[in-house]
Amino acid sequence: MMRLPKLAVSSPETIEEATGLLAELGDRAVVLSGGTDLIPNLKRHQLTVDTVVLLGRIDDLRGIRADGESIHIGARTTLREIVDSELVPPVVARAAGQVASPTIQNQGTIGGNLCVDTRCFWLNVTDLWRQAAEPCLKADGDTCWVAPAKQHCWAVSSSDLAPVLVALDASITLVGSGGTRTIPLADLYVDDGIAYLTKASEEIITSVAIPIDPGLDTTYHKLRRRGSVDFPILGVAAAIRRGDAGVCTEARIILGAVASAPLRAPEAEEALVGQPLGPDSIAAAAEAARKLARPLYNTDLTSRYRKRMVPVFVKRALEELAAG
Repeated sequence: MMRLPKLAVSSPETIEEATGLLAELGDRAVVLSGGTDLIPNLKRHQLTVDTVVLLGRIDDLRGIRADGESIHIGARTTLREIVDSELVPPVVARAAGQVASPTIQNQGTIGGNLCVDTRCFWLNVTDLWRQAAEPCLKADGDTCWVAPAKQHCWAVSSSDLAPVLVALDASITLVGSGGTRTIPLADLYVDDGIAYLTKASEEIITSVAIPIDPGLDTTYHKLRRRGSVDFPILGVAAAIRRGDAGVCTEARIILGAVASAPLRAPEAEEALVGQPLGPDSIAAAAEAARKLARPLYNTDLTSRYRKRMVPVFVKRALEELAAG
């Protein structure tokens, strides 16, 4: 049985108190919202901290509201609350409903899912196994065992909501010791399995804003071994805007779980813009996405299979929108 290490626990009542505590403790502390990803990582000793800062008493971080221009979701809003909401775009509820299982959705939060740690089968094992196999680059070792020739961590982004919200041009608000800032969600991510987030360690995501855009057609398709519980081994979020005669005027295609950050496919988008959303343009976009995606053998199923599934899932997503 894996057990948690001994930890000090702090439960601040305000965002300012929480960020001040994080700034004071630095890398000795970690934030816990729902804990569905953090707790297993702590049990596996992937993180070495001595304090957990709980956000459960900060009510301002929870709730869903609309202001006429955007839908605002507090970072501590649970995935199940998003699934059940009539305010959020259906594609967001769809993606939230595909995270893990209903039990985990009742605990996990949108902020936690957006910050979920990158994954790799050299990392997400017990500490004893990691030591026996020699620690990887992310576990304070000297080598990435997925691609030893390059000193780069290739652990994959495993968020379901991130590709969808990037496709929707969502933004996030962060609060830290330096004040409050709002950035496009896409700017939160870096294609680096270790330093995969741009937010400072003392910053807390407080809310997500999704523009209200009825003219944008969106969908999300997820590949995983089982129909529930599993993390994505491929996610495809597609957003399309059409003008006269069904011609595509704007497209966003975001691939999840094939890199250390949500991966935008600009050449696939270019294959759609200015064209009717039909078999030829869809096939061209699917092929462009296949060329871009370079998954490695570091998560469930083989990298070759996952790459072969990229055009299949892009095609399925676009055909759904074309039929829509």
